[in-house]
Order: sequence, then C-alpha cells, then structure tokens
Amino acid sequence: MSSAGNVYNVSSDLSLQGFDLSPEKAIVAFVLAALNYIIILFCNSFLLFTIITNKALHEPMHILLLNLPINDLIGSTCLFPHIMRELLFDTRTMPFSICITQAFFIHVYAVSVVFILTAMAYDRYVAICQPMRYTTIMSNVHIMKIISLVWLSNLTLMAVLFILLLRLPRCRSYLTHPYCDNPSLLQLVCADTTINNVYGLLLTAVCQVVTVGLILYTYLRILIACFRNKSSDTRSKALQTCGTHLVVFILFECLGLFTIISYRIKDISPHLRKFIAVAAMILPPTMNPVIYGLRTKEIRVKGIKFFKQKVFAL
Repeated sequence: MSSAGNVYNVSSDLSLQGFDLSPEKAIVAFVLAALNYIIILFCNSFLLFTIITNKALHEPMHILLLNLPINDLIGSTCLFPHIMRELLFDTRTMPFSICITQAFFIHVYAVSVVFILTAMAYDRYVAICQPMRYTTIMSNVHIMKIISLVWLSNLTLMAVLFILLLRLPRCRSYLTHPYCDNPSLLQLVCADTTINNVYGLLLTAVCQVVTVGLILYTYLRILIACFRNKSSDTRSKALQTCGTHLVVFILFECLGLFTIISYRIKDISPHLRKFIAVAAMILPPTMNPVIYGLRTKEIRVKGIKFFKQKVFAL
C-alpha cells in the first residue's frame, strides 16, 4: 500500500448501518436521547461541582470518585452527539479521522471505569483494614500518583492499540456497529490482523485479571474486617460504601461482557447487538451519579445544600 493510499484511508468517509427507524420513531428516539444526554450532563456535572466546591469532601475517597463523572462525561460526549445527529438528520457517514477519535475515547472511557473503580476499592481497603495508617498511606502525593497511573497507563495502552490499527490498510468502509470502536474498525481492514488481535486479547485479559483480582481481594479483606468489627454502625457504613462500588462495577462488567459476546455470535439479531452496544455506553454514565449521589450520605447532604444555596438564592 502506497503512502497516497494510506492518506486516502485516513481522510475518506465511512458508512454506518444506522438504526433503520421510521421518521416518526427517529424523532421519538432523538428526543429520548437528548433528554438522556441532558440528564447525564446535569447529574455528572452536579456531582463534580459538589465535590469540588465542598472542602469537607476533599478526602481521598471523594477525590478518586471525582474521576468517575469526568470519565462519564467523556464517554457520553463521544456517543450522544453522534447518535442524535444520525437520528435527526439520518446521516450515515462519518469521516475516518472522527471515527478513530470516537473509538479512541470510547476505549479510554471503558478502561478508565475499571481502573478508577479499582483505585476506589484500594482506598476503601486501606480505610477499613488499616484505619490507623490511612492518612499516612493515602496522602495527597499518593492520591495524585494513583490518579496519574490510572490515566497515563490507560492512554498509553490505548495509544498502542490504535497505532497498531492505523498502520493497516482498509479495503472496506461499511460499519455494522452503531458507533466506532476497535473491533468494528478491524473488520474494515484487508490485511493480517494477528498482532492486533493478540494485543487486544492480552490487553483485555491482563486488565480484567488485574482489576477484578484486586477488587475481589480488597472486598474479601473488607468483608472479613467488617464481620470482625464489633461496632454495628461502622460495619453498616463500610458495607454500604463497598456495596455501592460493587453495584457499579458489576453493572459495567456485565454490560461489557454482553457487548463482547455480541461481537462473537454471528447469528445474533443486529437490533439486539445495537441495543447492547448502546446500553453499555448509556447506563453507567446515567446511573453512576445517581448511585453515588443518592447512596453516599456525605455527597447527598452536601449536594442538596449546594443546590439550595446556588439555585434558590437566584
């Protein structure tokens, strides 16, 4: 493949399958998507500003949690404007450069979720299992190292993934997925993708083994510590906090697993595949701020106080 051919590949448009809805249903879907996006923007921004503007919430757990709404805003913004534009104008083309950008940040979003939740699990483990050393271990410097590790390792891994993808020539331009991601873009390639497949599988396996392993280990230790604790209030608070984290983690893992399985099953309904793929990107950003905002007492109380001061004071 010549250099001119590679330039053409990067600059040409891709065709998307779309949702195949009637004009009436497309308008209804657009309104629902717009409302969902507004809810995601409002709830995650509200959670973000509540933590930032309240010094009482500037604790390690909440500083780590701060990364979750940021990540949810990245993921939802990669998806919703594209879907809303497609539903409203029935546009089924996308420049390859924009498709690559969307795919890159969608993968960054997906990996960041499990990395952030793993970091939060580690924080809860130190707080409950080593309370006397908590302030020493979870210092501001250590917190910044954890956050830097979460984002820099993620960006590096995803950069390698897409560098491997961009080196390959394309001979197809039709996407059957509702949005761009690495597996759907690999289907457009007309060259040997063995290296890409091996790297992708290793990346998925290592990330899953490390994150799931750490989370299972930390929560097992937390459960043991809770049942050894004689204070029912301390035990209840610890279990509630950990339960919230586990709900978010299990929800995302299940949606991600269903998405991966939908790629492997050739006979699955295209509509079901699209629904699973979109649900995996919509449900976590919608539910995360609700789960953490309503279930976490400190954030709920401070959030309501912040809302009353800023809104009713106008």
